[in-house]
Parts: sequence; structure tokens; C-alpha cells
Amino acid sequence: MLRYPNVYGPRQNPHGEAGVNAIFIGLLCAGKAPTIFGDGEQVRDYLYVDDVVDANERALTAGAGETVNLGWGKPVSVNDIVRELKVILGGGPDVIHAAGRPGEIQRIYLDASRARQVLGWEPKVEFADGLRRTVEWYRTERTAPAA
Repeated sequence: MLRYPNVYGPRQNPHGEAGVNAIFIGLLCAGKAPTIFGDGEQVRDYLYVDDVVDANERALTAGAGETVNLGWGKPVSVNDIVRELKVILGGGPDVIHAAGRPGEIQRIYLDASRARQVLGWEPKVEFADGLRRTVEWYRTERTAPAA
């Protein structure tokens, strides 16, 4: 069994109940300010979709019956996401800060050392590169004619 962190990448819908990366990309590309709940220092482990696919493919032939975490084990804050997106996009509106959400967990990132041992897997797409790829996909799809 594979335990996933926050997965992000192309095809994630920026509307409704999507991941923070997709939501912020959609808003910033539209010139709108994203809302950060709390101080923005809450952290998660973000894993690019291609790395998730790689782990799933490896799990088809290795690690029968094993439970392993996937992830970088590197904390990325909401503020980090906004900073990186503004670098990729060449700027953007200031964020809106709102009250923190009651009960929100402040720190979640995973130790994937077992996945390395059992599956021979490790992530390859660094967060900034995955975010850049996701922005490129979003820009292409947003401007593509409807089929």
C-alpha cells in the first residue's frame, strides 16, 4: 500500500475542491489574489504526479504487502508556494490573509525512506520544477481552443 502526500501537477482542476497549488495557479494566472488562511507557515509534503506514477509502477512488481510513504520529506509552506509561483509568473497580486481554520494541522511531511528500500523509488521532480511544469500546462490548456 502506498501512502501519498499532497499530489500536484497537470490536469488538477483549479476550481472547487482542488489542491492549493492548482487553486493558487488558477487565481494568480487570472490576476486574482489567493487567500491564505492563517499565517501561511503551515507545511505539507508535495509530490509531483510523475513521481507518483513512477512509485505506482514500481509497486506493481515490488513490495508485496508493504506499506510505504511517498514524498520528499521536505516541508513546503503555503507562503513558499506563493513565493515560488510569483517567481515563475513574474509577479502577481498580494495575497489576502484570513483567519486560520480551526483544527488545521500545521505540519505534515513524510519519511519515504521505506519506499526507497522496498521499491527502489525516490522522487525526481523538485517542487519548483513541478510547479513550473504545472503552470506551463495550465497556461497551455487555458488558451487552447475547446474540442
